[in-house]
Amino acid sequence: MNVKKNLVLKLFVLIASTALFVSCSKSRDYKNSSRATGWKMNAKEGGFQYDPKTKEQETGPGLVFVEGGTFTMGRVQDDPMHDWNNAPNQQHVQSFYMDETEVTNLMYLEYLDWIKNVFPPTDENYRNIYNGAVPDTLVWRNRLGYNEVMTNNYLRHPAYANYPVVGVSWIQAVEFSNWRSDRVNELILEENGVTSRNARYDVEPGSAFNTETYLNAPTQTYGGNDSITRGGKYSQSIAKRSKDSTNLYIQSKDGLLMPSYRLPTEAEWEYAALGLVGLRNYNVYRGKKKYPWEGQYTRSSKRRSRGDQLANFKQGDGDYGGIAGWSDDGADITAEVKSYEPNDYGLYDMAGNVAEWVADVYRPIVDDEFNDFNYYRGNVYTKNAIDEDGKVKIVTVDSILYDTLSNGKIIARNLPGEIYEIPVDENETYLRTNFSDSDNRDYRDGDKKSTRHYQSFGGEDEAVVEDNKRMYDSPQHEVSPDTTGGLNREYDRSSKRTSLINNEVRVYKGGSWRDRDYWLDPAQRRYFPQDMATDYIGFRCAMSRVGSKSKQKKRPRN
Repeated sequence: MNVKKNLVLKLFVLIASTALFVSCSKSRDYKNSSRATGWKMNAKEGGFQYDPKTKEQETGPGLVFVEGGTFTMGRVQDDPMHDWNNAPNQQHVQSFYMDETEVTNLMYLEYLDWIKNVFPPTDENYRNIYNGAVPDTLVWRNRLGYNEVMTNNYLRHPAYANYPVVGVSWIQAVEFSNWRSDRVNELILEENGVTSRNARYDVEPGSAFNTETYLNAPTQTYGGNDSITRGGKYSQSIAKRSKDSTNLYIQSKDGLLMPSYRLPTEAEWEYAALGLVGLRNYNVYRGKKKYPWEGQYTRSSKRRSRGDQLANFKQGDGDYGGIAGWSDDGADITAEVKSYEPNDYGLYDMAGNVAEWVADVYRPIVDDEFNDFNYYRGNVYTKNAIDEDGKVKIVTVDSILYDTLSNGKIIARNLPGEIYEIPVDENETYLRTNFSDSDNRDYRDGDKKSTRHYQSFGGEDEAVVEDNKRMYDSPQHEVSPDTTGGLNREYDRSSKRTSLINNEVRVYKGGSWRDRDYWLDPAQRRYFPQDMATDYIGFRCAMSRVGSKSKQKKRPRN
């Protein structure tokens, strides 16, 4: 009898202990409650809302993943000039995404079609928006050459649909990237039931979707049309069960919206073009590359394609594509994208076809002594403008900002529905150690402290560098409207200018169909005014990677 009592008692203690353990475990279930406060997350009653199922960043349309790493930037293989334009230096680049191909005519035509529908050029108020986005097709003309077929057809004829777009300035490439970011995120919200279906096809001027506006002032998105912003099934279900109005809109913490499309930095472009991942053994590279492919030659050694060129470039004077019947690179001007093998990252045409704009302002030297992590020259820090009511200021149809470029072309720098951006001030810079100004384009190479005429011990008046004593004394052309609606073009005819470098010239990388193989080396770099275009410079977009460096676990070998 005592044995039975003892067994019953032990069983009772075991059940009670198990129940207590389960109860304690539930109270410490950090999957459903906060590790900071113990509060339940995603409670119907309110509180902090967070999606624990949120995964890592997805790859955006047209992009491929490029895992970051360390490489030697600026190491050219052929340097007969022995100039200081390419000084080898070690840099580290974070993981990012890059367009698989150059932006094509078809992709750019989609952009122009959207602008034409939303901001019809027949309306005087919007004419400059569309005209400022159209590529310069006259870049094909040559004083002693007949190229009118490209002037009239290259951009719009379907035969050239999948050829890289040219005639696009750096500024136009940036505006295309901004437009692309908004259209991708707009579709994401619609497909996830946040916004109403097909609203993107019927947009009125001033009510276009903008990602930053949605994140900062969601009630003002789509021109304040709440039936669109909260018109999806997901939003309607949230509205029924949530008392917190902040949870009615997608936020950055939800991980649904993608980072912006943008131009790659010079370091990113060069790193991606080299594709050194194919030369890796453990934590070292087993060799170096002269081109995006392995080997020291531009011709294929494969049996089926032996002798064919691996990129589209100018092979010699008067030789853009070989002789009739043996076109060894398959093109005389640009070629259709994906006409050649990709590099080890899966990127096409990182040498030849067209050279490509990158984000950086040009300087002869990369200042690796100051920074060797995500190097980029061109930072201009801004912040959202706030109105008298403490709300962000939204661009309206009547307040579009236009820029008159040095060549006289007028371009819209913001569109209705976007947020006004203004330079950061001392509220953001005071007593900071990492930056002190809004504009950092000429930091340590072009600002007044960099010139040999600067005297740090002098007064404020002595610190001002005169025009003829600037470090980069480039021409300063001026274009301004006159009283008749025309333009006054004042060319800088000074014979004392010593440089073409200023804060408005941008780096472009890679060789083109017009270039010899010398320029196919990813480390080579050139520059061109950001508001001008050519028939041999195109571009591709990039996107920052958020989260982990790699998509897969570390592997010991390739």
